[in-house]
Amino acid sequence: MDQPSFADLEQARHKRKPRRQVFLEKLEMLVPWEKLEARIEPYYPKAEKGRRPYPLSLMLRSHVVQVTHNLSDPAMEDLLYEAESVRRFVGLGQRDSIPDESTLLHFRHLSERHDLGQGLFQEINEHLAALVFGCGRGR
Repeated sequence: MDQPSFADLEQARHKRKPRRQVFLEKLEMLVPWEKLEARIEPYYPKAEKGRRPYPLSLMLRSHVVQVTHNLSDPAMEDLLYEAESVRRFVGLGQRDSIPDESTLLHFRHLSERHDLGQGLFQEINEHLAALVFGCGRGR
């Protein structure tokens, strides 16, 4: 983990968390990230020749934020520049480069090309059902 920035320290001294940060913290706990990454990984480009791809976890998290906030690719790029809480959520540090709108578009097209959306949605629903219905059985 990077050393805390001045923005991190400023954020920590506030008593109330912004709604977006609360939402992202809940999303972090509720989504089965490893299972989703495992579904996408066979199709995700490997670091071979040329420019190295962004980490899969960063792109998946960016995509989920984009979908949950109903953002276009350019709007998602802007959000990554503007919102520290979103950058932290997707795994970007202060000095990391931010995926541009075409990179976000390519990830979305990869998902569409391999019909991954329905499988990811199903994985999330099964995970949430297990959380909801699994909690009440032991009582």
